[in-house]
Formats: sequence, structure tokens, C-alpha cells
Amino acid sequence: MQYRNFGRMGWKVSALGFGCMRLPTTGEYANIDEPEAIRMLHYAIDHGVNYVDTAYGYHGGNSERLLAKALRGGYREKVKLATKLPPPLVETAADFDRLLNEQLSKLQTEHIDVYLLHGLRASRWEQLRQLDVLGWADGAMADGRIGCLGFSFHDSTEVLRQIVDAYDNWAMCQVQYNFMDVNRQAGTEGVRYAASKGLAVVVMEPLLGGRLVNPPKAVREVWDAAGADRTPVEWALQWLWDQPEISVVLSGMSTMQQVRENVESASRSGVRHLTDEEREVVARAREAYQGLTQVPCTGCEYCMPCPQGVNIPRNFRIYNEGYMYNQADEARRNYARMAEEERASLCAQCRQCEDLCPQNIEISQWLPKVEAVLGQGEPYS
Repeated sequence: MQYRNFGRMGWKVSALGFGCMRLPTTGEYANIDEPEAIRMLHYAIDHGVNYVDTAYGYHGGNSERLLAKALRGGYREKVKLATKLPPPLVETAADFDRLLNEQLSKLQTEHIDVYLLHGLRASRWEQLRQLDVLGWADGAMADGRIGCLGFSFHDSTEVLRQIVDAYDNWAMCQVQYNFMDVNRQAGTEGVRYAASKGLAVVVMEPLLGGRLVNPPKAVREVWDAAGADRTPVEWALQWLWDQPEISVVLSGMSTMQQVRENVESASRSGVRHLTDEEREVVARAREAYQGLTQVPCTGCEYCMPCPQGVNIPRNFRIYNEGYMYNQADEARRNYARMAEEERASLCAQCRQCEDLCPQNIEISQWLPKVEAVLGQGEPYS
């Protein structure tokens, strides 16, 4: 395993971090396959992964509970543990202590190494600032419940700058970043700005919600033409690890095979280890993708649950895959297999989901298109 500085904190973090948002399940998202998830986490830690990331709401609140079990037997001492405050559940300043203490109990620990304000964008940041979240966090660090403070982020580069500049004691920021997002959300500019201020930069969605794993023909031809013995996943990860501003890349691994492959890939990582020609290959892959993706959904599920029961991420995934792989008929079959109460046709245009979407997708405009193409047989436009 390769290790990097965690910003100005004075300790090293593994290049690969274990994101606990997409653990293996026995069916429903909330039902974690605990034996397999623990086996995967132990394998990763035994092979050098020392950064584990979760959040209050992952797997319906069960991710933190699973981690408590996985980190028994000496594993807790081997990792830096990160979890997140859920801003939507904060109504008063008293909720800061209530939620943190609940998380400490679920995680069965007295100390969280890295505590994040989850999913910040301008409106959420303003809400928390008005409740003096920074003053509260200073107190929680002083009493030892949290080691350092950071934030995860879904907004523009300018908002990132404002948040970074608002507090001198940020330890880190967690941003959505991959070779398709160089100019979206924080983007490369935001990553470099945060790093220049001494913050550790933790990457989430390095594979854009899995969309970069199985590329369509046009993109696969770019990778194949490069002649390197790399999978699309490794191309994407190595592109991130090539950048000196990145401290750790999180992977939401769902199978043991993914854990093994990512651990091996991380062992081959390094700063500025790609050639100029290899960086150009990644740029060509980006260009190939840009002509194919229609709805920029990463499947994060922040928009859920829908009041009408619509499975928004699944509708978009089926729609995008039909377009990207030129398989409209298969996409229509997959759509027809969905439960009727989950289909795009039930969208009531309430737009509640749009306030929660970190990608700022106009969901109320896209869902009728999904129904027209997949439900009514209209062609993709």
C-alpha cells in the first residue's frame, strides 16, 4: 500500500480508502450482508487500508453499526474513522450533540477521528453557520469526541472557496472528483485550492457512481488503443492518484473482487507517475464520454425517498445505459420489469427531489422524458 500526507494533520493515509456507502447487501439497501462486509473490511485493513469512511444515513443507518462490529478485535486502532453529521436532521444547535453522541454509540467508540459536515452546498452551509456549528465543533474537539473537522461537498468552486476560507481549522474536504468532473462541482480548480490551504483532499465518486466501470464502445476503443494493461477502473483511479493534491481516494466497494483489485491498484499508485501520453489518453476518453451521457446522475440516492415512490436513480440509470450502449430495447425491457409504483410515470412534479440533488439535475424535466422513451417507445433525442 502507498501512503500520503493527510493535509497538514501530520499523519499518513492510505492511497485507497474504504467507503461504506455501497456495502454488500442481502437484498434491500438497508440489509447489509454483515459477514461478507466484515470479511471485505478486514481484508482491506490487513492489506494496508487505514481510512474508513461512513455517514449517519448510509445503508439506512446501519453502516455505522456494521463498522462497530468490523472494527472489533484491534481493527479500530488500525484505522482513521470518518463519519458525517447529517444537516437535514439538524433543527437546533442541540441536535449537534444529540447526533454526534448517537453516532459514537452506534460506532461503539469514544472518539471519531474525522468528523464531516455532510453534503455542504451554499444553503446547508448557511443553515449550519447560523447555528454556530464551528463553535460547537471546536468544543467537540476540545472534549475529545472528534479529532478534526472537515466537510463533504456538492456545489460550485466558488462556494468551496467560501467554505474553506471561513474557518482556519478545517482538516479536510471530501469532494466528488474523477476525470469526468474536472469542471463540475469543486473540479480541478477547487481541489487545488483546498490543497493549497493545507486541507487534505478526499475523493468520493472516483468512478462517477460506477458509470466509468463498463464503458461503451467509443470509450473502450480509446482505452484499447492505448495499449496499456489497465482496466477502465484502474485508468480512472491512477489518474486521481497521479495528482499530488489528492490525499485518499474512496471506493465504495461491494464485492471482495473489487477490494482485491483496488488494493492491488493502489499498491501501484504514485504522484506524477503517469506519462504525458497517458494523461492524453484519459482526456480522449473524457471527450468520448461527453457525447454519450445524458442525465448526470451518480446514483447517490440523496433524492430519495420520493413522496410518490418513484425510484429516481434507477430510472435514470436505465435511461442512461440505454443511450450510452445504444440498447434502447433492453432499456425498455428493464423499465417494464420495474414495479409500476417506482416508474418515472408517477412523477408528480413536486420538485422536492431537486432541492436534495447534489448534481442539480432538473429531475422534474427528465422523468417525463424517461417515461416517453422507455415507457411509450419514443426514440432517444
